[in-house]
Amino acid sequence: MQTDPATLRRAIAASAIGNATEWFDYGIYSYGVTYISAALFPGNTEEAVLFALATFAISFLVRPLGGIFWGPLGDRLGRKSVLAITIVVMSGATFCVGLLPSYATAGFWAPLLLIVLRMIQGFSTGGEYGGAATFMAEYAPDEKRGFCGSFLEFGTLAGFSLGALLMLGFSLLLGEAAMHDWGWRIPFLVAGPLGAVGVYLRSHMEDTPVFREEHEKAERVSHGLPYLMAHYWRPMLVMGGMVIALNVVNYTLLSYMPTYLQRRLGLTADEALVVPILGMLFMMVLLPITGALSDRIGRKPLWWFSLIGLFIGVVPLYMLMGTGLSGAVIGFLVLGLLYVPQLATISATFPALFPTAVRFAGFAISYNVATSIFGGTAPAIGSGLISATGDPLMPAYYMMAACAVGAVALHFMKETAGQPLSDAPPVKGASRGVKVEAI
Repeated sequence: MQTDPATLRRAIAASAIGNATEWFDYGIYSYGVTYISAALFPGNTEEAVLFALATFAISFLVRPLGGIFWGPLGDRLGRKSVLAITIVVMSGATFCVGLLPSYATAGFWAPLLLIVLRMIQGFSTGGEYGGAATFMAEYAPDEKRGFCGSFLEFGTLAGFSLGALLMLGFSLLLGEAAMHDWGWRIPFLVAGPLGAVGVYLRSHMEDTPVFREEHEKAERVSHGLPYLMAHYWRPMLVMGGMVIALNVVNYTLLSYMPTYLQRRLGLTADEALVVPILGMLFMMVLLPITGALSDRIGRKPLWWFSLIGLFIGVVPLYMLMGTGLSGAVIGFLVLGLLYVPQLATISATFPALFPTAVRFAGFAISYNVATSIFGGTAPAIGSGLISATGDPLMPAYYMMAACAVGAVALHFMKETAGQPLSDAPPVKGASRGVKVEAI
């Protein structure tokens, strides 16, 4: 079923805006962690920052619950309905962070309320990303799925960069005192109108042609979680292994890097913000090019290039970043170049692992379980390993281990470029599922 260009553009925008909203929150939290920790947590600077990073990780603990809840619901009721709800919950929780009382005013209620809001964000995100990637993949033409899907990750970096630029801009405009007092709250409040735009775009779209076709089948039955686990555990394991590599690199490179550059390598606060922003803008330029390239040569060659390149290059590049501002910029740009082949092909690769009837659930659960355990915890693990060993290269070693896991998983994935979103999961050794009633 061919989608006209105008509808396809609206589908891309509707998918990307939710991802941008999610990563806008990560951007302002990661780049404002020193202000947030000082305002909402007790203790000295070192303790407060560690508490803030741990709170960042807490939201990921509930993401699998969100995937288990929203995923099957999206396969049963439709992608559009679930995505309209998740963006409201996600942007609303981010907005409320900007309204929290300080620790000096409310005591332990301040960090407790932050933890609650982060958990709400994590629960909604558990359905947001898998649904947006599924929505994008099911609207995209088979021969351009990589190119179209790359704009979902363009939204990722756009949202993250916007959050980072707002935090940096207000820091330069207002100064340290005002930022610590009230300025850090302003970027969080921007999430309100950003979410409203996303709701408008999604509410004015039809559900995906692939889902509507599946939904109209007379013999269609509702598949539950037991069915998914029984028949599609192989593609879930393959996707989980690849997501470990993807998101350990992602959250180490994007979320933890400002803190790492400032606290471990000695850059100033502004320099530590500028380096990743330049890197993300560079990556945004490469994303559509790389996505289109994956449509021509396949997803697996690009993933192999990324995993092997990062495994070999991450330690020397981290050492280069430790030489100063210029080395940090060059090192981050090269790391971004090596990472883009994974990032650009997420929403073209992962949805193709599952048939339509379980695609949303399979993606959401696999992605969020792996992200919860390994991705969202990466900043806290990296910081903890450095504190325990005194070795500033520990985050690089952690990335190497994750890439090794991803390479093993990639070996078992068949190529999907240019192929329709069929009912046969493209994983070596997997068999076509048998339709059964949900338990």
